[in-house]
Amino acid sequence: MKKSERSALILEALSKVIELPKSELVFNSPFQLICAVLLSAQCTDKRVNMTTPALFERYPSARELAEADVEDVYGIISSISYPRAKARHLVEMAKMMVRDFGAEVPSEHSDLVKLPGVGDKTANVVESIAFGHPTIAVDTHVFRVSHRLGLSKGKTPKAVTEDLVKAIPPQLRGDAHHYLLLFGRYTCKAVNPLCENCPLTKYCVSKSRFKA
Repeated sequence: MKKSERSALILEALSKVIELPKSELVFNSPFQLICAVLLSAQCTDKRVNMTTPALFERYPSARELAEADVEDVYGIISSISYPRAKARHLVEMAKMMVRDFGAEVPSEHSDLVKLPGVGDKTANVVESIAFGHPTIAVDTHVFRVSHRLGLSKGKTPKAVTEDLVKAIPPQLRGDAHHYLLLFGRYTCKAVNPLCENCPLTKYCVSKSRFKA
């Protein structure tokens, strides 16, 4: 079976068990989205959503955040993982947005990855959600699920991204990212995956490893 055929069957099955293939991060603008995604690295969306309301109330746009004291930002986000580095990245990112992009979030990948704290994954998420670009962001969940379902053998997130982009048509990539992410977050977990409740066992190339 070709990977394009395999991915189509997998996405069809997931569409029957996941009602809303969308981000669980709470945001109201591209600026809030990129901040939330940056904060979500090695941190749960739930924790990020508990943190961002105070951040966005004090710094509603890149212009305000660019003028922020890093220590003040650190105090607001101190409950999340790596708060000092993320506080610094947030302020530096806002400064670059103001200086180079008119205080707006750039829409092109090459510009997004120039921003402090923004790598390929964050850029792909912002491109897909905020601007509707046909890309797929590969986080730890998507990386794991893609291997277990035989969609990729790539050893890096970039390699997995390339495999998924080849296998999944442009119009489905946005939803595909969320389907695979949510499936990995709640069913195909890294530890103790819920194989007994999995709708994709016939596609799993690792099922012998995860028998109950």
